[in-house]
Amino acid sequence: MKILVIGGTRFFGIHMVNELLANGHDVTIATRGKASDQYGDSVKRIVFERTDGESVKNAISGTHYDVVIDKIAYCSNDIKYIMDVVDCDKYIHMSSTSVYNPKHINTIESDFDGFSKDFVWCDRFAFPYEQIKRQAEYALWQKYSDRNWIAVRYPFAIGKDDYTKRLLFYVEHIMKSIPMNIDNLDYQMSFIRSDEAGKFIAFLVDKEVTGAINGSAEGTISIKEIIDYVEKKTGARAIIDKNGDNAPYNGEPEYSINTEKAKTMGFQFSILRDWIYELLDYYIELIR
Repeated sequence: MKILVIGGTRFFGIHMVNELLANGHDVTIATRGKASDQYGDSVKRIVFERTDGESVKNAISGTHYDVVIDKIAYCSNDIKYIMDVVDCDKYIHMSSTSVYNPKHINTIESDFDGFSKDFVWCDRFAFPYEQIKRQAEYALWQKYSDRNWIAVRYPFAIGKDDYTKRLLFYVEHIMKSIPMNIDNLDYQMSFIRSDEAGKFIAFLVDKEVTGAINGSAEGTISIKEIIDYVEKKTGARAIIDKNGDNAPYNGEPEYSINTEKAKTMGFQFSILRDWIYELLDYYIELIR
């Protein structure tokens, strides 16, 4: 298949592109031309400015793609700049479980109603992140309902290659006795491993599915359980203090993500507790 990937040069985008190439697809990656990549001559490349409609139009008009994977569409205008000019059979949007309001235990795809709220065309800085991502999906549901699209919703992606260092924050603060302000210590939360996040999107390119679909590791874990493990492995003690550094997962409710829809298509996500402790061990050694 001829596939255009918008944003595939870091984090789980790399796993995704590698999986597409391993499966024999003809891959073109679109970037601003500023980031290097590791793909060599295995991919084609085009350059455009993602937030500039004219730049997008000039770069992709007149070329047909079987699938477009858009990893970096944050707002409704980002969706518009692609969907108004692209010639493709399927569009895969990298959405987020942040669209759910609120997330809860056993959050399913239909918990977000793409027709329920007023839609606006907006840029990336018009609203907080969660609202921006909802507007991006509202654009698909309300303005492009006649198109063949998928919105992939992930919780926090984590792995050794996680450039956000959010999970690492907790390990480092524990081991260095740096006070943390944590407002959801006991809440169970979902995560997805970075390699699976990439592989699942690659898996979807030739599947007969439309609309929203969740992806997540099976099971949940709390920040307290993470802290307890690091304390036990290192002998250090976490300092929880409301005046400490605000923890990156603050504000998250207790929730889990239902992936039955993905399972019915034949994709089985890994079990979170089978690998998250190994990841914590990696971070512990990194800090040491």
